[in-house]
Amino acid sequence: MPNHATAVVVGAVIALMPAAHSGHEKASSGHERTSLRLSVTHPGENTSGSRAVTLRCDPPGGGHPEAARACLELGGSGGRFEHDPDGRMCTAVHSPVIARAEGRWKGRPARFRAEYGNDCVMGSRTGTVFAF
Repeated sequence: MPNHATAVVVGAVIALMPAAHSGHEKASSGHERTSLRLSVTHPGENTSGSRAVTLRCDPPGGGHPEAARACLELGGSGGRFEHDPDGRMCTAVHSPVIARAEGRWKGRPARFRAEYGNDCVMGSRTGTVFAF
């Protein structure tokens, strides 16, 4: 009978090992998550104002209206916020906009700041990351 009880305990421990191990993986991968505070500021005299959201990835979320797409774009660029212009035609109207990002990308510190001539130019260079 003692051998039977030991076998039951050992079996229960073995059965629980994968569950405990997968919980450990989640905890250890938690430091690699993405959480970014994104802001867009229009510093002009009459259009002064700021908008800000949080973007989380893995899984996508936060207050960004297109979080999944923004995370996909950031993932495709290796975490770079800016890329070559996408070819859209933008007017030459000067209405400066400042895009900022601060937080963590895949667990690493991330910081970005750039000023663009207008929203269209910003969108052409940053995709949906600052489209909120």
